[in-house]
Amino acid sequence: MTAQPHPGVSRHFVLAAGGTGGHLIPAFALAVELHARGHHVALITDARGAKIPGKPDFLTAHVLPAGRLGKNPVQMLKGLRAIWQGRRMALRLFESFQPAGVIGFGGYPALPALLAARAARIPTVIHEQNAVLGRVNRFLAKRVDAIATAYHEVDRLEPRWWGKTHLVGNPVRAELLELRGAPFPAFEEDSPLRVLVTGGSQGASVLAQVVPDGLAMLPPALRHRLQVTQQCRPEDLEAVRARYAAHEIPAELGTYFEDMASRLADAHLFVGRSGASTIAELTAVGRPAILVPLPIATDDHQAANTREMVKAGGARAIRQPGFTPKELAKQIQALAMNPGALGNAAHAAWNCGLPNAVEDLADLVEGFGGAPLMDVIRVEPAAAAATKGAEALARDTRGVETEA
Repeated sequence: MTAQPHPGVSRHFVLAAGGTGGHLIPAFALAVELHARGHHVALITDARGAKIPGKPDFLTAHVLPAGRLGKNPVQMLKGLRAIWQGRRMALRLFESFQPAGVIGFGGYPALPALLAARAARIPTVIHEQNAVLGRVNRFLAKRVDAIATAYHEVDRLEPRWWGKTHLVGNPVRAELLELRGAPFPAFEEDSPLRVLVTGGSQGASVLAQVVPDGLAMLPPALRHRLQVTQQCRPEDLEAVRARYAAHEIPAELGTYFEDMASRLADAHLFVGRSGASTIAELTAVGRPAILVPLPIATDDHQAANTREMVKAGGARAIRQPGFTPKELAKQIQALAMNPGALGNAAHAAWNCGLPNAVEDLADLVEGFGGAPLMDVIRVEPAAAAATKGAEALARDTRGVETEA
């Protein structure tokens, strides 16, 4: 439900995000909500983030330098220089924009804006989309006024930060939230089994290699009912098409599907990666899944993202080394051949959803510059070690490692 504008309390907010859709999708959702409430919103991002589709027309994007830090001394020096330049540019922007709060969504593009906000004594919030506190957010955690999380349990979130931590969820697109009230597609003994396969924004070659052969290993009575939609990397597209043709399995293939909401609405089963946006969408709509975490994800955060959904019974997780055609067929058969199993898993996934995420996050940031900071939902997740940084900017970035 979209919030109505609040006359007489219009304020300015700056959102800082970039690099990937995983950081920008929730930022765009928050921008829409704050705009609907009558506030002015601006975006600080990097050159790559400025090209991510989905930015609302009203949202002005300011592209700032955002260096990445590594262990190589030359790369470290270049990264520090870019961060310092971005920080200075952000400070000039804040002088004219005078934001009531700056909200960061993780990743290096958010770092200069958050450091500038801290220097200017502007209230700050960071939002963590994953079940592991990211390296930039981990570095900023002790410096910001509030931490918003998407999961009940977030690794590397230290107990000393629990007092300012708020569980809000991960905002998703409005068209997906509209599907939350729709029933799970009917799945009877003679119904088609519609399988949706995606590997994130870039696809995943392991899905191209495993899924067609895994589906071909299903019992004939189930295999003949398959209707597959699969996203592929451009270089994998024709090989996957040939595999499905050889197995006589109808499949619609593409490198990108604009109407992902309608495809997810029709799906009985999802197979793919476990990025933060994917989990948020699956739980918002309520779709069972077989999840294959990206093995090189920073701090193994994609595996952590699967925990709540798997524990609830809404998903099954298979580590990539064990993701074979035989194992995939086994897991699909357990769900599709057992009466009611898919529907039960869909309900379990639905129960994991936090559909009010964007409203709760907007309530949190609206607390700045007006009433005291709103206490949304406090969480006390499991703690883990966090990086330590110093007070001055010259030492500020010492604890930040390269974020994949």
